[in-house]
Amino acid sequence: MSVPGTPDETRRRGIRDTPAGPDTAPPVDLAAAEAAVDDELDQALALANARRGRPHRHAPATPRPEGTAPVPHAPQDTDIPHPPYPPRPGHVHRDTPWPEARRIAAAAGSPLRRVLKPLPQALGCALAEPLTALTDLPSFDTSAMDGWAVAGPGPWRPEGRVLAGERALAALPDGHATGIATGALLPAGTTAVLRSEYSRVGADGLLHATRGGPGPGQDVRPRGQECRSGDELLATGALVTPAVLGLAAAAGYDELPVTVRPAVEILVIGDELLDRGLPGSGRVRDALGPFLPAWLTALGADVVAYRRLKDDAGLLREAVTASGADLVVTTGGTAGGPVDFLHPVLEGIGARLLVDGVAVRPGHPMVLAGLPGGGGHLVGLPGNPLAAVSGVLTLAVPLMRALAGRPAPVPSAVRLTGDVPGHPTDTRLVPVVLDEELRAVPLRFSGPAMLRGIATADGMAVIPPGGAAKGDTAAVLETGWGRL
Repeated sequence: MSVPGTPDETRRRGIRDTPAGPDTAPPVDLAAAEAAVDDELDQALALANARRGRPHRHAPATPRPEGTAPVPHAPQDTDIPHPPYPPRPGHVHRDTPWPEARRIAAAAGSPLRRVLKPLPQALGCALAEPLTALTDLPSFDTSAMDGWAVAGPGPWRPEGRVLAGERALAALPDGHATGIATGALLPAGTTAVLRSEYSRVGADGLLHATRGGPGPGQDVRPRGQECRSGDELLATGALVTPAVLGLAAAAGYDELPVTVRPAVEILVIGDELLDRGLPGSGRVRDALGPFLPAWLTALGADVVAYRRLKDDAGLLREAVTASGADLVVTTGGTAGGPVDFLHPVLEGIGARLLVDGVAVRPGHPMVLAGLPGGGGHLVGLPGNPLAAVSGVLTLAVPLMRALAGRPAPVPSAVRLTGDVPGHPTDTRLVPVVLDEELRAVPLRFSGPAMLRGIATADGMAVIPPGGAAKGDTAAVLETGWGRL
């Protein structure tokens, strides 16, 4: 059996156990390479599925030819210039440091309008003002158990019964008891609750405690135990989750003041994209079309439109200027190739570039712009899938949170299970899974065009320029898959 953290185990989980820097991998035996790749993917999926309690259904890996060694982990970094065309004359990317780009994106937006929504419709929005208690919770003294409301020391004379939702009987005098249900209003004079299982009615007709008498206040939920009227229960910006709906209902709310979710329009650009069938003959499947609408919805957006556009500057200009969304998200066209029209279109309509390239790999040719006339913002994502993921986490998520009135969360910080090579000057975002000890395990498939790693990842580890060593602490950005 492999021991977690050993080189053998990391290979089995599809984890990088040798540097994956910018150098080219040495030639390898193709049959062995295919077998190793299948084995690593299988183990990565197994780890992710086992952590989530799901059965692992990936096909068995192809046996590695006898006598062959595991294939070294080939580099998947993004140091190759993208795209392989000369930059457009007159346009130069001014890469913003990754932390600064996120701060710019967060500062670019301000909370949208405040509305009152009935409780079920407020789910997924952020509170536009603090949630304060409208009453004491509980609003009256209640029983925490099924049993007997008793007054004074026992034994007690039993009489009557009070169920949840009923008005209590007259006040209990000392030496008396009444049957009580969990959550029921306690009669005045109650000193404690005697649980049913700790009581018996004797031959004398009196109620006796079988484990000694209950102490004062035993199994009583006193009025205001959870909160007093006017207490702040949640701060402005708190996400309305199912649990928040329950708390708000308990506190007496029928509707909540929330900030509307940002309306987002997605424009997927590219002549080379296929909607169906197998890729080939220079054309590839559109991976972002099925991916982005669901993901941005989970991240807090209302996706109001999704459109596919050909590589045409006029069509792109028309789509951007006609959009009434709070945020337009485009994919592709952000670099300097012959059909990358986003920059000329933004310049032509008078948009204000806030971020024009980010010092991050993958995804550095990403764009954030303020659209003219107060018409919202545009985030331009690179066309490569994992580069687009990087763009969403870098620019779109901080901006959408600002628009939705939600504060930025503190990223989780976990230790790395192995060395992660870095870019000399840029931040790297690397897909990771969390192992049984809640350590970040880097996944191998981290190239800009790859979704294979992020499909099983729990998040993206932030690797500073120069890289990180085994045991170092790295921030991990949540992807939000769990809200889908």
